[in-house]
Amino acid sequence: MTEAAVREQFIEDDEVNPLAVVLSPQTYRMLPEALEELESIRAYDEALSAHDEAIPFEQALADIRSNRK
Repeated sequence: MTEAAVREQFIEDDEVNPLAVVLSPQTYRMLPEALEELESIRAYDEALSAHDEAIPFEQALADIRSNRK
């Protein structure tokens, strides 16, 4: 979405305190996807900072299967 495409309108009270924001339907529909992407980025960053030892997928699968028995 380009900056020009976002044209929010802010509704304020008499003391110029924000009360609401009016968004276009396009912007409103885009919000859940943008939030999901942001959550994925944060989870990725958190995983990188954990410095946990990575194990191959096949080994992880074998470990899970052996723990189910």
